[in-house]
Amino acid sequence: MPRKIIITCAVTGSIYTPTMSPHLPVTPAEIAAASIDAAKAGAAIIHLHARVPEDGRPSADPAHFMEFCPVIDAATDAVLNISTGGSSLMSLDERLAPARAISPEMCSLNMGSMNFGIFTLKRKYENWKHDWEPKLLEATRHTLFTNSYANIEDILADLGEKGGSRFEFECYDMSHIETLAYYLRQGKVKAPLYVQFVLGVMGGIGASPENLMAMKASADRLLGDAYQFSVLAAGRHQIELATLGVILGGNVRVGLEDSLTIPPGRLATSNAEQVRKIRTIIEEMGYGIATADEARTMLDLKGRGAISLA
Repeated sequence: MPRKIIITCAVTGSIYTPTMSPHLPVTPAEIAAASIDAAKAGAAIIHLHARVPEDGRPSADPAHFMEFCPVIDAATDAVLNISTGGSSLMSLDERLAPARAISPEMCSLNMGSMNFGIFTLKRKYENWKHDWEPKLLEATRHTLFTNSYANIEDILADLGEKGGSRFEFECYDMSHIETLAYYLRQGKVKAPLYVQFVLGVMGGIGASPENLMAMKASADRLLGDAYQFSVLAAGRHQIELATLGVILGGNVRVGLEDSLTIPPGRLATSNAEQVRKIRTIIEEMGYGIATADEARTMLDLKGRGAISLA
């Protein structure tokens, strides 16, 4: 049987803003529809952020998540993966509030503090739909995304040990893999680890085949057979590095959180379009597409019946 590839779709995120694409989901109805369509196209995992419906600002209000998470869960069997990253301008308690409320099967977990620069996007646009957009982008010139060792340990204990959620360990640089390996040695994380190699964010490792192969080699050395991996490449590198990730033995993440475009460089009209693109490539290489339940088995998830959507 061909190896099965897990496709994650990150449908909206907190990096891109409404001015940048008319196709970026903003309202709860748009986020729900985008997620459902992505699942129908082949995404087994839906990675979720929320936005303020009126103007599209990033939101960590659990009430906003609850406007779309139950809708997605009722319409699909997809794994709901709730962000604990939010945005670099949110406090830790703000970022964790949605995952604490929902106790999802999966959460993202950034494996370290870093410069997370999206201010360079500001120079590409002049006429903004909302005043908050250039201000948020510029703020990342002055702020850090903070996940200290203490923060990581608290998240592992709170959402992992207490809540039973498994993690998408987001590694933006080689040092983040080292940190994850430390917690593996300490017994604070257990196999199967799901490691997301994140390339192309300013402040993290650059998006190149050489860097991806170096991250894979480092994880092989440090994590051994305790992990599976997925590849997330920002911007125009999304599809090409995801394809290389499959060749190297991994899984993939696409979606408008990570890239607004699709080859040969036009705006993607939907998250589902990106899912269909990478699915076609995966299947043409002879691999299968993992269903949501197959992903649950592969990643040892607690099951959709154990999350809190009431």
